[in-house]
This record gives sequence, structure tokens and C-alpha cells, in this order.
Amino acid sequence: MINDLSLRLSPIGGLFEQPASVQEWEPYILSETQVESFRKDGFVKDVPILSPGQVDLLNQEIIRLQAPGEEEKKLFYHYESNESEDPDKVLFHAIGGWRLTPGFHDLIWSPAYRMAAYQLLGSSVRFFHDQLFCKPARHGGVVAWHQDFSYWTFTKPMHHLTCWIGLDDATTENGCLYFVPGSHRWGLLPITGLTGDMDAVRSILTEAQAVAFDRKVANVMPKGFASFHHPLTMHGSYANHSERPRRAVVLNAMAHGTMGNTFNYERMDALKHFPSMLQDHVLDSRFFPLLFDGDAALPSLDIPKIDPKELYETD
Repeated sequence: MINDLSLRLSPIGGLFEQPASVQEWEPYILSETQVESFRKDGFVKDVPILSPGQVDLLNQEIIRLQAPGEEEKKLFYHYESNESEDPDKVLFHAIGGWRLTPGFHDLIWSPAYRMAAYQLLGSSVRFFHDQLFCKPARHGGVVAWHQDFSYWTFTKPMHHLTCWIGLDDATTENGCLYFVPGSHRWGLLPITGLTGDMDAVRSILTEAQAVAFDRKVANVMPKGFASFHHPLTMHGSYANHSERPRRAVVLNAMAHGTMGNTFNYERMDALKHFPSMLQDHVLDSRFFPLLFDGDAALPSLDIPKIDPKELYETD
């Protein structure tokens, strides 16, 4: 039988040392400047999450996850060995790797990740789902411009956070992310595709948004570092034309109390392998573990964090 690691609701190994005291949490706290950058721009980058050794271990696990057995593949919520719409490009995309390997399972309990998620959500943190993206050297495909929440309207309220962690150095040559600063204030925009035409998004932008779009910022980072972005921040990544791969893991978090909103969701077929998310039911099953309640765990620390009422739809 396949060992489903979603049954384990705490770290199962020693990959990430867990703080044993309030003081041991302090090195992971984002500064007020970092929190303000997120508030203003809709993203913050260069947050260290993984050591070189941890990166190497996760890349070894990716090799395994790109060739799963048939029973293992059933644990994924989504699995595409090539999701690119361009026949000359390759984009590996899988959701649910945390259920299959100990490294990706324990990554969601990384103290650096949990602290940043708590600060940028401004509330206790539940796990939503993970994603793996791999762009091979020379012909890696694109991830077209989009807002994450445009694909997540099967939940409510909009109180989510995305963390992108590079497992290779991310450069403009190998297909790093780009962000549009301030686009988290644009409201929810229509979907224009995820793995096809990078310019399709221009058809839905206002004149002012198009001007802002042309000021996009490259998310260049060393491997093991992370960026965090708001669920409405416009972002995308171009093709990999370099001589080396660009691999990444994405951790998607949500506030405790997030509920299913599937009643009139138009893309239910895309959710057929996801855990149950019933209308108006709080997402608190084993598939959505509570990762961190900073208010309860660290009442004595003065921690800068986002006011959820300012950036999220909390009602």
C-alpha cells in the first residue's frame, strides 16, 4: 500500500529544526520593512527558507515525483508531465507532492515559511495545497500572466497567500517569475490562460493597468530563497532558454476559517481529485492542516504583520 503522508499532521523527520522557545522564533520574523513592501507592492522577495542541503534533498525527491507509480499518482490532486500549450516546450506541473515524499511533506512546517505566512496573512495559517513546477533546460515552457485567486474562487473569503521557493537559481534567462507591483489592488480580473500566450492578459487591462504592467519586476533569487505574493498580484514566468533547469515548489496557504465555495463553481472538473470542499464548510480536514497560530504561540513577541481587513476579503 502507498503511504499517504497527509495522515501525518506534524513533521515526520528532522529536515527542519523546530523552535523550542519563543526566542528561537525571533530569527524568522520578517522586518517591518518587508511587511510594508508586501502591503505596498503585493509581494516580498529574498526570504531565506532552505539550506543548500535541503534544496539538494528536495531536488532528489522531484526526480522521483516525475516518475511516480500508478498508485502514487493517485495521491496527486493534479499531475501533468507536460502542461505547456506549446508543442516545442515542456512544463511539468503537479499538485499534492506533500502527500508522497517526506521532504515536501515537512517543508510546509518550515519555521521560516510558517512565520512569514503568519505575518503576511495577518492571521493563523492553514495549508491549502502545494505545487511543483519544472522547466527543463533550453525548452522550458511559460506560466502565463494570472492572479492566483482567479483559479481559487471555489473558496471564500479571499484570504490566501502564495509562497514561491526556488530549487534552482532563478534568473531572467531560465524563466523566473515576474510581478506587477501594486496589481493586488486591481480587483479580480478574468482568466486569460495559464500555459499559453503570455500577452493574452493585455486584452483585459485598462490603460492605467497596461502602463503598470510594463513596469513588471523580475523575481531573480538564489535557490533556497522564497517570494511571497498576494492572491490578486499579477504574475507570470517566461520560457527557459538557458542551459540549466528551473525548478520550484509553491506553497499555498489560507487563513483559518476559509470555507468551500463550490456551489456555482464553473470548473468543478478541475477539482475532481482534490479533497472535499463543501459549500460553506470550513476547510479543516487533514488535507488542510493548521500550520501556525502565532497569536497563541507567541503572545509575548511584537511581530509586524498585515492587517487582514486592509488587504483581504475577511468577511
